[in-house]
Amino acid sequence: MSCMMKIDPTLTAKALLPQLERVFTLAAAKSRSIDRTWDTAQGTPVFTVEGRYATRGWTEWTQGFVYGNLILAGDALDDDKLLKLGRRRTVDHMLPHVTHTGVHDHGFNNLSTYGNLLRLLNEKRLPYDGWEEVVYRNAIAASGAVQAARWSGTAPVPDSPLTANSPALGYIYSFNGPHSLFIDTMRTTRILGVAWQLGHVLMHEGDRAANLLKRSVLHGLTTNHYIVFHGRSGHTYDVRGRTAHEGVFNRNDGAFRCRSTQQGYSPFSTWTRGLAWAMLGYAEELEFFRTIDAAAFKAACGLTKSKVIKVYEQAAKATCDHYMNDCAALDGIVYWDDGAPGLAQMPGWRDQPANPFNAHEPVDSSASAIAAQGLIRLGRYLGAKAGKRYLQAGFTVARALFDEPYLSTKKAHQGLLLHSVYHWPNGWDHVPQGMSIPCGESSMWGDYHLLELANLIKRLGEGGKYPTFFL
Repeated sequence: MSCMMKIDPTLTAKALLPQLERVFTLAAAKSRSIDRTWDTAQGTPVFTVEGRYATRGWTEWTQGFVYGNLILAGDALDDDKLLKLGRRRTVDHMLPHVTHTGVHDHGFNNLSTYGNLLRLLNEKRLPYDGWEEVVYRNAIAASGAVQAARWSGTAPVPDSPLTANSPALGYIYSFNGPHSLFIDTMRTTRILGVAWQLGHVLMHEGDRAANLLKRSVLHGLTTNHYIVFHGRSGHTYDVRGRTAHEGVFNRNDGAFRCRSTQQGYSPFSTWTRGLAWAMLGYAEELEFFRTIDAAAFKAACGLTKSKVIKVYEQAAKATCDHYMNDCAALDGIVYWDDGAPGLAQMPGWRDQPANPFNAHEPVDSSASAIAAQGLIRLGRYLGAKAGKRYLQAGFTVARALFDEPYLSTKKAHQGLLLHSVYHWPNGWDHVPQGMSIPCGESSMWGDYHLLELANLIKRLGEGGKYPTFFL
């Protein structure tokens, strides 16, 4: 490709503040609409069909985003009624997700609800209640342990800078089963870190305790070794920063067998939402690790903190570079997969802003919302000089998402972020009449991550407390 994302080097968080008021006001109205009209007997809202939220039974991974939207919008607008509604819905409905043994989504569901509420309590954005704090802390601790129990060890590998020379590796396995490592999980394992901060452990037979921080760290190292590419091997599609959606392991001996995908085009292309999960997941973990004493880190993980950080830094930078240099259109927005075959029918697609109304391949705005936050967090982590390009890229993507055609401004449409895609290979996404691709619809994770992004930028622009997932 002859062109790459055009980054605005002058854009600031403060300059984006005027756009945010409309984002939060729309989010509040749409979240109230969903809460008022949704029948919980149907399951969980997942994506919109002709502007109204519908469900799709696969795994119940979006309910935390529904109530998280109430909480984030309530915080941004100082709306006590919205905050109270989010708190009440969390307490009434989220407990089954705390003990859900069948999914890899605990960080999505439970940090979006219990985690945000605990953060706001600690920030004194909510009136303090001791028992309320205990409820949130216990829910997060239990959820982290349940998530950590989905553990598969892998066969030993030779010493490698990609694994911080760890003598053992392993991963939180996906809902597909113990053989399956998903790239998505890089953003859900953070709940293990919070549970570790709360002093919790996972107890096994014989009263053996598994350290939750260690499992989180090993998961990230394993992900980096097997399904993040580094441009160093003879693999035909080894492009630095590319991610595979899934790694498949032989459970008889723990050996790695192949890469696969569930929602991308192929194992040899980049499903952009998976890439975004890795970008944000590694960047957030770096922010977290920076706060942990080196001796405490070594005691928990058996690994040297500086070596682990080096691995996570290269993973974060590589994935963010791949997004900017190889996947994004001119305005920083991505299509759903960088190897999607229809892109061949769109010559010069990287030389112009993404077109969600084209005739060949859908845009995935949710991937861009997730990625923008990862870019901003990595940029701040690296500092003014080394991080500037990442920070400015994140602001550039955010500016596009906070306006039409991505911001959903029509009252009748329940979604907040338009042109999100769930599972295009399975044909789950709504294709409007007269179109050949899905467009004009929203997803609950897209709406939530747009609000997370907006809250982050609001805090930066106003000099507020920097929001993190950890304590």
